[in-house]
Amino acid sequence: MTRLYGKTYTRSDLLQRVGDISQIARVKPYRLVEGLEEGVLAYDVTTGGGLDFTVLASRGLDISSAHYNGRSLAWRSATSDTHPAYFDHEGENGRGWLRGFYGGLLVTCGLTYVGANGMDEGQFYGIHGRVSNLPASHVTHDGYWEGDEYILRISGRVRQATVFGENLQMTRTITSRLGSRALILHDRVENLGTKPTEHMMLYHINIGFPAVNDKARLIAPTVTATPRDADAIAGKDQYNRFQPPQAGFPEQVYFHEMAPDADQRVRAAVVDPETDAGDGQGHGFGVYCAYDPVQLPCFIEWKMMDAGTYVVGMEPANCLVMGRAHERQAGTLILLEPGEAREYSVEVGVLSGPVEIAAFEHVCTTAVELFQSGKAAR
Repeated sequence: MTRLYGKTYTRSDLLQRVGDISQIARVKPYRLVEGLEEGVLAYDVTTGGGLDFTVLASRGLDISSAHYNGRSLAWRSATSDTHPAYFDHEGENGRGWLRGFYGGLLVTCGLTYVGANGMDEGQFYGIHGRVSNLPASHVTHDGYWEGDEYILRISGRVRQATVFGENLQMTRTITSRLGSRALILHDRVENLGTKPTEHMMLYHINIGFPAVNDKARLIAPTVTATPRDADAIAGKDQYNRFQPPQAGFPEQVYFHEMAPDADQRVRAAVVDPETDAGDGQGHGFGVYCAYDPVQLPCFIEWKMMDAGTYVVGMEPANCLVMGRAHERQAGTLILLEPGEAREYSVEVGVLSGPVEIAAFEHVCTTAVELFQSGKAAR
């Protein structure tokens, strides 16, 4: 059964009411045609449940714009959905990645490098790796019925390879459902090469206005939040509270130790209590992510309250953002053996109204309490 527009419908009910399912939900492919975006292959997904989002096949099958009932979920930068042909990984002292960082709901960092620019074993690496600037191949999109549920799906492969170096393939599938307010992203990263290869992976989920607003906050099962540097130390008492835009705000980054819930998932959300989501649930609007902490043991919070760059990043990862040399020295750098694969699954969705937000917060609070009691027992 599908919950849609406040009622429940079977497949038969719905097909009697529409000429084609695209009337209420669809995946729509197209190409962008102007400026730095020209030639980018994109897919708009409409779920019929108020959630709309855009997948960029030319940019690693990442997710740029996303909205719920017309309200943006993501922060968007001034770069636009830049074509990957303009990517300069090592330019501007390794910060050329920022020239094409459109923000967006989800940008993937990796596959062999994440975080700060720097040297590792004699090689210089720019920030956050290459995968988000690689076009996907074997891209397919579909909409199909499973019983009384209509599934929306996009999938494809992204290959990061070089002569004498890595040969990694990421197979990505993004799914949602008719009437849904959430999407699920599943990745499989495999070493197709003949030698062990470094592997770092981070999901850069960029939440913006109106979920990020004057009284917004981070709801998460945080056990500890460790500041990255002096700027983060200065703001530690407010790490989970967000303020109005402040010109010149220095970015603050925190490394969270998270407690999994009863389902062995970690859930985190950025929520504004005063924004109305427009669906009759009352004031309170937020964006959440949920993931497996075995797959992604790290969570990085990027708090950026600068004017124009007004964004909070929720970033599940298999590493921190200090650079590859840091992970190698710490003994935490993952090496994929030939033929070895890692799988990751991340859910991103909408929270609406005070009841739903309170229930989400209860899950997070309970997870921390159980984690701490178990720690005490040990």
